[in-house]
Amino acid sequence: MPEQDVTGLIAVERRRAADLFASLTDEQLDSQSLCAQWSVRDIAAHLIGPFVISVPRFLAGSLVSGSMHRFSARETRRLAQRPIADIVATLRANASTPFAPPGTGPLAPLADLAVHTRDAARPLGLNATATPRAWRATLDFLASARAGRGFVRRGRLTGLRLTATDLDWTAGGGAEIRGPGEALALAVTGRTVALADLTGEGVATLRARLA
Repeated sequence: MPEQDVTGLIAVERRRAADLFASLTDEQLDSQSLCAQWSVRDIAAHLIGPFVISVPRFLAGSLVSGSMHRFSARETRRLAQRPIADIVATLRANASTPFAPPGTGPLAPLADLAVHTRDAARPLGLNATATPRAWRATLDFLASARAGRGFVRRGRLTGLRLTATDLDWTAGGGAEIRGPGEALALAVTGRTVALADLTGEGVATLRARLA
């Protein structure tokens, strides 16, 4: 997909995320997201990281912290102290700002947005979700080798065939896992709640790998 098209998809999803967070009460913002250690407010804070943390600082911080995940978690907690109005304004102001994390490429931020928006919205019973085109691009990324850098643990999809029943999309080979594209994306990135939305002989294998 041309990078210009990716930037357009990301802009739509950043604005969608901003609208979601702006609509929530403090109680909703402080509720548990699908990410075990993050609240919905933490998810919102995480999504502005690329605009307030430079790449050199991120790389240096990850080195000092021992991993990019540890550094990201620490910075997310710090950014979550900002007023939600500031977080929302930052998302909107940077909706079209291009960002390609080192080693993962321009589709990584789209996958991050699509999955994390559902991390926030699904536990709250809200329907905010990415467009079908964005989910298709997200799945293309998650099924690629680049997703092994922070999104999908290496070996998790080995011997599995993923089929999106709503997107005319498939990838991989072996035991099949079928279901909506959103559920596939959530499941392969470790959200076990989405396994209930999937069918096929490969579901048991993926469930075991996520345990």
